[in-house]
Amino acid sequence: MENNSSLLLIPKYESFISYMLNVILKLPRVEKFNIGNEFKNSMYQTLENILFVEKIEKGRRLYYLNIIDTKINYQRILLRIMKENRWIDEKKFNVAISLLYEIGRILGGLIKFYAKNNKK
Repeated sequence: MENNSSLLLIPKYESFISYMLNVILKLPRVEKFNIGNEFKNSMYQTLENILFVEKIEKGRRLYYLNIIDTKINYQRILLRIMKENRWIDEKKFNVAISLLYEIGRILGGLIKFYAKNNKK
């Protein structure tokens, strides 16, 4: 189960990155370079951590999954800021949040799995 879920996380997150890069390109110029760069850095760090989860020993995976969860929460906050300031419209916000929700569900399942199986 856990290997399928973690492998499923990679293409889901790749499609989120692809969608968000198009959204970020359409931000107002100043915000594109401020919050846009912050968001992109966070996405790339998250993807890097997702790839680490596949390669490291099972005992350390929970640590990286929690980092990924934190980064996703951070991205949700940045999305809400973009929406509140009307830098993105409601439709783009809803699509991005629904993609993050899907990723969060997969991630939550992985965290539960490793938390349960890492107890000593």
